[in-house]
Amino acid sequence: MLIARAAYEKEPFVEVSADAGICALGWDDIAARLAAKLRSRIGSVRSVVCVECYPGVLLRDVTEALVSRLRPRLLVQSETAFRPPTEIGRMLEPWLTRDPVFGRMNGIEIADFFDSDAVARERARLAECREGLVLVIGTGAAELAQHCDLLVYADLARWEIQRRQRIGDIGNLAAGNPNDTAAVKYKRAFFVDWRAADRTKRRLLDRIDFLLDTNSPAAPKMITGDDFRRGLSIAVQRPFSVVPFFDPGPWGGSWMKEAFSLPADVPNYAWGFNCVPEENSLLLGFGNRRVEIPALDVVLAYPRELLGEQVYRRFGAEFPIRFDFLDTMGGGNLSLQVHPLAEYIREHFGMSYTQDESYYMLAAGDGAAVFLGLRDDADPAAMQRDLRRAAAGDAAFPAEAYVNRWPARKHDHFLIPAGTVHCSGAGSVVLEISATPYIFTFKLWDWNRMGLDGQPRPTHLEHGIANIQWGRTTRWVQRELINRVEPVTCGDGWREERTGLHELEFIETRRHWFRSRVEHHTRDTVNVLCLVEGREAVVESPHHAFDPFLVRYAETFIVPAAVGKYSISPTGECECATIKAYVRSE
Repeated sequence: MLIARAAYEKEPFVEVSADAGICALGWDDIAARLAAKLRSRIGSVRSVVCVECYPGVLLRDVTEALVSRLRPRLLVQSETAFRPPTEIGRMLEPWLTRDPVFGRMNGIEIADFFDSDAVARERARLAECREGLVLVIGTGAAELAQHCDLLVYADLARWEIQRRQRIGDIGNLAAGNPNDTAAVKYKRAFFVDWRAADRTKRRLLDRIDFLLDTNSPAAPKMITGDDFRRGLSIAVQRPFSVVPFFDPGPWGGSWMKEAFSLPADVPNYAWGFNCVPEENSLLLGFGNRRVEIPALDVVLAYPRELLGEQVYRRFGAEFPIRFDFLDTMGGGNLSLQVHPLAEYIREHFGMSYTQDESYYMLAAGDGAAVFLGLRDDADPAAMQRDLRRAAAGDAAFPAEAYVNRWPARKHDHFLIPAGTVHCSGAGSVVLEISATPYIFTFKLWDWNRMGLDGQPRPTHLEHGIANIQWGRTTRWVQRELINRVEPVTCGDGWREERTGLHELEFIETRRHWFRSRVEHHTRDTVNVLCLVEGREAVVESPHHAFDPFLVRYAETFIVPAAVGKYSISPTGECECATIKAYVRSE
């Protein structure tokens, strides 16, 4: 049955079961279910429970909770077998580099963190314990307990990891650095910890007996591995939304705070991450209980069903499309920036594709503008000289002497292929549609302001200057990058337009204006859509393959490739519009 939502949905979920009892809640319940499972499966006098933990899990809390209830005869903690932090630091140095923001993608595995002698010692301890319960716990626990009777995976969302990094609750894997800055910890996690842990997770997804949700230390939850995998399987057969999160910034605005009823005690909201499966979470519903997992788990477990065969062959188990909001309504300009060219990001950072993007104007106030491309009379040598003077603090950078400032209106679409100097100006809300190489933005100028931490935000002039495409000047930009709207087709009460992206980019975007039902088809490639006009709309299957899915204004949703045919209809009389992104066929 279709149930109307009252407001922007900040906690969307995929319903797996109406039975809340499927989901264990609290450590007493969790421990009791583990013990019951052991009694039902084990006939010997010895049993091994392995709890593999994603980096960022509060290991002390989880260990104490399980030890006090399960009372194991032997406790083995993976961290006792790690190499010393200084030795690990030397191993990671080529990949982390000395740059404060950027490192290199790599093939580091969790196994690389272990000392071989220490691993042999811990495995010997495991072998010598011939009766009772053995508990092996920590990141890399599955490396030590190669054979176990129960495999539990303790997971948590990337956003919660970042929160813990910021308040100093955690450091990095085997680094002993909880007091480092959040930026240092995020960089290490981004380039090393998370990549290594995801490789382990992908190998274990089909094997885990239980999934442990550790996002809330006071209210841990657990489901069986079968129910976890069932939830992921349901997600890739229907439209779904990930859990959005919002973050303040030095240029942030107030539009999202009001439109989405966000907490008022935050100074502003600069970013709204509404479809970044690399960092967003996904809620699985069991009655009135919600199990929170990284949305990336869906990508890792069912990449073909989610992405489509062609996209999977091209990108692997990575979600290549990103939607997010940039709110400068009542705020300031974003940093003037440029993204790396494909060959540059591959050579310098080990990424196989780059951040081509676009700005779709969800809202625009008086005087709203987008800085995009260079002026026809811009002198490259003079611009580089002025950028370096500004970086040294000698003078403000005269941005409008070199960069075009274009007026922006609601529903305008600005295309930004890599190498194009750009930023959104104050007084707007941008739906940023881009490829997803994550953090590779080279700041050229940040308008002489400090970050929220009171420190200067780093610029990346050498990287940026090396990637500026000096020929993308006023006339080329106006012709190639602004409102390239082309009619595609139409029907009774609807029309479809192509709005981009540029030929240099691999993402295609289509806008549908509609007062009646519009038929869509994934054509074996994942679709990402946002309702950019109208109060609400409903997504349906012509074959009733999934329940009607309601979306409200500004909500983003994913339609997996496996869905095939679907339709979108307005729920009222007003005209609606969606913007849809997908990967072009090669």
